[in-house]
Amino acid sequence: MTLVERFLDFVKYDTQSDDNTGVTPSTPGQMVFVKHLKEMVEAMGLEEITLDDNGYLMATLPANTDKADVPVVGFIAHVDTAPDMSGKDVKPRIVKNYDGKDVILNEEQHIVLSPAEFPEMLNYLGQDLIVTDGTTLLGADDKAGIAEILTAVDYLQSHPEIKHGKIRIAFNPDEEIGKGAHKFDVEQFGAQFAYTMDGGEIGEMEFENFNAAGCKITINGRNVHPGTAKNKMVNSIRVANQLISMLPRWETPEHTEGYEGFYHLVGIEGTVEQTTLHYIIRDHDRARFESRKREMQHLVEKINTEFPGSTSIELTDQYYNMREKIEPVMFVVEYAEQAMRDSGLEPRVQPIRGGTDGAQLSFKGLPCPNIFAGGLNFHGRYEFVPIPSMEKAAEVIVNICRIIEEKA
Repeated sequence: MTLVERFLDFVKYDTQSDDNTGVTPSTPGQMVFVKHLKEMVEAMGLEEITLDDNGYLMATLPANTDKADVPVVGFIAHVDTAPDMSGKDVKPRIVKNYDGKDVILNEEQHIVLSPAEFPEMLNYLGQDLIVTDGTTLLGADDKAGIAEILTAVDYLQSHPEIKHGKIRIAFNPDEEIGKGAHKFDVEQFGAQFAYTMDGGEIGEMEFENFNAAGCKITINGRNVHPGTAKNKMVNSIRVANQLISMLPRWETPEHTEGYEGFYHLVGIEGTVEQTTLHYIIRDHDRARFESRKREMQHLVEKINTEFPGSTSIELTDQYYNMREKIEPVMFVVEYAEQAMRDSGLEPRVQPIRGGTDGAQLSFKGLPCPNIFAGGLNFHGRYEFVPIPSMEKAAEVIVNICRIIEEKA
């Protein structure tokens, strides 16, 4: 199978993850898909193939070099797609030789992928693009990564003149709900370092990400008939609005970029009697991250001064900035940069304004920068992936394996 054939096969599988099931993988479709991948790696003749009950698939391409000191490298991608939009019955279409005009995804529903709204499309003039039909996401995040890894391994198998050490690959569930690395057995994987193929546009590479926490604030009110409510009612919705307005207005996702952190209100449910706020807190700098958490606690204390005992807060750290784990082994970044340059690309190293399995894996002892998979507009109906970007990602994988062997 070619890279494109693999990708078009993979997106047929409905693998949305679900944060509410409490099991791993969080949805049965992920296990169906990963069993399909297991059959594929078996047919490719890979070794040390394991698939555990939680949906973590691992396999090995053995070394073909006489050198004994080549480090074991890993390549990782996730099988799930985001819960943000349906990934069922994906109908991909290839737009040949993109001409810079609007792409009609769904004529009946008037859904258009337009460079007026997504000007980055113009970076891919003349290229073949894979798009959706506008009713689902595409799934390039991260089925493009899976296809690229398997294509690179296939290429290395058919080109034994390219010397490489032992290569481990892994496909895991539930990255989109922040749990992809929770049950990843780093010791069993057995790599000294690895790369997640889970980034965006061609040339991107990241070894920094947000420090992240989840925050749940519960406000208990007092409901009294509105006709006799004076000096008695405590409307928890109004109290919640008061708390929301106390946060810095401009420190939200829609007003920040680069290394700027934020408070993001992602959910609110409320009645007069009780209101719950769900926030995520993000910052690249660990000290500012801790300060943001203290600020949330301080605001809750201020509310409780005015409305005693009304408000409680739960803060849960989710992941940390992997930079502190990558910096001592910066050669893993340098290998990837050289691999990109050898592929004719200029690396664009930038911070991730989000998280990645690589962050959690780095803190579990597996340094793991993130490399582009090529897709754009993830998690929605306007997602697309240029085919040459996927091809370059597979080439970068091959080059990394070659470079590691050469430098051993």
